[in-house]
Amino acid sequence: MRGTEVNVRRGHRQMAPTHHLEGESRYTGYLYIAPAVIVFGIFVLGPFIHSLYLSFFNWDGIGPSKFVGLANFREVWKNPILQSSFSHALILIFFYSVLPLLISLALVSVMNRGRIRGLTFYRTVLFLPYIVAPTAVAVIWRWILAPEGPLNTFLKFIGLGSISRGWIGDFTTALPSVGAVGTWVMFGLVLVMFIAGVQKIPTELYEATRIDGAGAFWEFWVVTLPGLKNEIVVTLVLTVTAALRNFDVIYVMTSGGPGTSTVVPSYLVYQQAFVAGEVGTAAAIGSYLILIIVLLNLVIVKLGARGK
Repeated sequence: MRGTEVNVRRGHRQMAPTHHLEGESRYTGYLYIAPAVIVFGIFVLGPFIHSLYLSFFNWDGIGPSKFVGLANFREVWKNPILQSSFSHALILIFFYSVLPLLISLALVSVMNRGRIRGLTFYRTVLFLPYIVAPTAVAVIWRWILAPEGPLNTFLKFIGLGSISRGWIGDFTTALPSVGAVGTWVMFGLVLVMFIAGVQKIPTELYEATRIDGAGAFWEFWVVTLPGLKNEIVVTLVLTVTAALRNFDVIYVMTSGGPGTSTVVPSYLVYQQAFVAGEVGTAAAIGSYLILIIVLLNLVIVKLGARGK
């Protein structure tokens, strides 16, 4: 078994040949990426710098602003509601990222050992929730989870009416309910990426493990999982970012309630900027949020690059 693992891992290490066209400038590549860099700078980097600038001012969005330095950051750091909002966002990472990843890995490993008819149809259906507008998804699930909605009606029909409740109106179940919606949305994306990733793994690696008598788990551990390493990194970056910047689903389904049980940082940015009229505080919250997203993604990419 150990020899199989070594051979399989060697099979994944293929050095891509480097090509250099004679007479081509080393700076030509920068010309190709220049349009994307310009668009990114105007529509992403520019607004971020402006938001960071606003975080140093006390401004209601209309009248004159007053420079307050780091006061907004200190105030935000001491705010218990903001602290709980970040803990809620971390909980949503489990539903948006970890659960879809684990379920998709299990399904891909099963599908890889047997032929499934209608795979294209299932893949399309499962991917649909990801491309549907988040507000539409939130409206549908708010109806499903309502006190007299389809979920409670079904529970009563099968004799489980004792556990029925207003799922998004209960302090205990509101956040997990929102998280379950995130799992439903992200699962299709992760599964489709993993299916595409498995198809590029050489079949010889699977044949080698099976000839050596490896079981399903060992085949998954030494072939499928290493072969999906890049796809896992990409899906983690996408799903973790989606969990942390989640706004529309929260806004439509719960508006941060009941109480503050589903408040997340992006919802607080909206509340502070457009309801409370504290643009500087909202910008400070946004800066904290961007910093956390960048740090987490750097950790994910760094861990994914280990062993290459």
